[in-house]
Formats: sequence, structure tokens, C-alpha cells
Amino acid sequence: METTANVLVALVAALHAYILVLEMFLWERKPGRSLSGFDAAMARATAPLAANQGLYNGFLAAGLVWGLIADDPTGYRVTLFFLGCVVVAGLYGGATANRRIFVAQALPGALALAAVVLSR
Repeated sequence: METTANVLVALVAALHAYILVLEMFLWERKPGRSLSGFDAAMARATAPLAANQGLYNGFLAAGLVWGLIADDPTGYRVTLFFLGCVVVAGLYGGATANRRIFVAQALPGALALAAVVLSR
């Protein structure tokens, strides 16, 4: 079960690293615009906001990687903390911005969190 939990945590970290790239570097290009649904003018106007969001996603990814590589009990606690942040951010984003965020962010984070807790 621990291997499954680690794989899920790594996948959530990879997802947030990918979101960092989309929001910080590709927001005004096709991949970022297809994510947001914005036209070129709106993407340009919102690029600083998207880059800020991308940076936060990078912090989530970095925290999850830290949790994976740190020795226990630190690694376990860090992983729980950052997965909790992912789930809360996903719930908030799903409720306030776009319902797809429930499935794209909150659900993977919750599954990984459950796997980590059950692996103990």
C-alpha cells in the first residue's frame, strides 16, 4: 500500500508541476488558452494572475516531493500537510472558479491523501 500511496503522491506532484508550466509559461499560448478558455486579449490581461497561481502550484509540487524524499516522521507529516493544501485548494477552486477543479485537483489529492493515511 505504501508504494501505491507514493505513486499517487508523485502523480499529484507532477500534476501541479504541469499546472505551474501551463499557468506561468504557456498561459498566452494554445495549451494555456485551451485550459482557461480565454481569447488572446483576456489571456494577456490575466497572465500576471495566472503566473501567480502557477507559482503556488509549484510550491504544492515542491512540498509533495519534499514529503516523498524526507525521512519519517517528517516526510509523512509534510506529505499530509501538502495533500491537505491540495484538497482545500481544489475544493475552493471548484466552488468558486470552475467545477472541473473538483475532479482535476481535489479528487486526485483526496485519493492520494487517503492512500497515505491508509498506508500507515
